[in-house]
Amino acid sequence: MRRPELSPRLRTVEELVPAGARLADVGTDHAYLPAALILEGKIPWAIAADLRRGPLDRARATVQEYGLTGKVAFRLCNGLTGIQPDEVDVVAIAGMGGETIAAILSAAPWVRKRDVPLVLQPMSSMPELRGWLQKNGFSIVEERLAQEGDTLYTALLVRAGEMSPLSPAELWAGKNTADPLRGTWLDQWIARTGRALEGMAQGRGEEVLSRRKALEEVRAGLFDMKKEWELWQR
Repeated sequence: MRRPELSPRLRTVEELVPAGARLADVGTDHAYLPAALILEGKIPWAIAADLRRGPLDRARATVQEYGLTGKVAFRLCNGLTGIQPDEVDVVAIAGMGGETIAAILSAAPWVRKRDVPLVLQPMSSMPELRGWLQKNGFSIVEERLAQEGDTLYTALLVRAGEMSPLSPAELWAGKNTADPLRGTWLDQWIARTGRALEGMAQGRGEEVLSRRKALEEVRAGLFDMKKEWELWQR
């Protein structure tokens, strides 16, 4: 059976979607994720939602190409605004900035009230997203890494519930795991925080000094996590 070939990034999202769930794929673009999941028999039905008409037209073309008419519904809407709480059992939001993901979830409090599993893949603003989840009654159940070329991506499985406090470094890089890509992931964040601190080196004033101190704490925590991860590899 023909099916869309998912990139490593999207395969990580696919792996975290619970079997048998009705999926809302927010920001669906080509609808490759719901199409692959349905063709594999992992889920029975999905909603492909997007803010723009162009991506939704591409999603319709994918559904038609793979003979999935009737198994995918289409919604032209901002985030989850066009989706009813009783229509879906899991929500995937991939390929967006962390602050955009937080805004989508803020506008849909039913996902927390109903404890709908969320599979999130932020492209940026990861400390802001993890901090928002922690403050707003969500818990990160699992976090996985994927690599495409030189770029690493993370995918988070999130549920309603209290999360143990994240350290400053964990807000940036997530909790430590034995994932083989974890060392490279930490190196990436160590390098980014290092570049940011270099950029602040000539800065003056209380605000800059405060930001620098906070970033130095993050970087120290990242180094500690890297040492811990290296011990696990022995």
